[in-house]
Amino acid sequence: MHGYVDCHCHISAGDFDKDIEEVIESSKKAGLLALLAVAEHAGEFDKIIELSQRFPGFIFPCLGVHPVQEVSAEQQRGATLQDLDAALPIIEKYKDHLVAIGEVGLDFTPRYVNNDTDKESQRQVLIRQAQIAKDLDLPLNVHSRSAGRPTIHLLKEQGVEKALLHAFDGKPSVAMEGVKAGYFFSIPPSIIRSEQKQKLVKQLPLENICLETDSPALGPEKQVRNEPKNICVSAEYISKIKGVSLQTVMEVTTQNALRLFPKLKSAIRP
Repeated sequence: MHGYVDCHCHISAGDFDKDIEEVIESSKKAGLLALLAVAEHAGEFDKIIELSQRFPGFIFPCLGVHPVQEVSAEQQRGATLQDLDAALPIIEKYKDHLVAIGEVGLDFTPRYVNNDTDKESQRQVLIRQAQIAKDLDLPLNVHSRSAGRPTIHLLKEQGVEKALLHAFDGKPSVAMEGVKAGYFFSIPPSIIRSEQKQKLVKQLPLENICLETDSPALGPEKQVRNEPKNICVSAEYISKIKGVSLQTVMEVTTQNALRLFPKLKSAIRP
């Protein structure tokens, strides 16, 4: 099992429009075997599917409605069921191509939600998408900023068995509740500048850790475009914290990704 899987990446972001070929090429050179392209809103679903067809067996599509929706470049708001209604027919259309439903979740950052109605609205959107994932027998690719505990509780309440919690920003003790439920946690390259992520990796069993870049965000350097090739930054840092070889981190995290996202098997043959 020689190579990495980027379990959460925004490869459809405008940041990559000009040099997508080079970005993919350099990520392969860095040892990447596959990347999961996640969506934030219905408007980018077609682009993600197109990219997965342009780079078959390497880019794998996940469609879902993110808990924070953009009104304009300056203004964001919490997701509503109307946002989901726009997405449903497209998810239905491409359901056989998907490896997960995502990016979905809760985001209780005060500047996006400032009352219980907004939080409840996000919960309803997540509950509906958890149901869709169950119906399609797909895992969830989950966002939980400032909402670690409520997200894990809601997933458990809804009987979700297969979930990836990406860039989890909660306490290790809360993450361990997710581990007990059988969930996985993906770690971005920003771990090198995040004490919280370092503490998280110390506590999490390697058997529950996956790798991600969240490109173009969460790179090793703040305000610099992150790329999937930086997956090795995450892996190297995890190997340092865990005191195991880079090869072990590579093998275990890739096996974890295959357990969680079985449809990747077409790209990754042992």
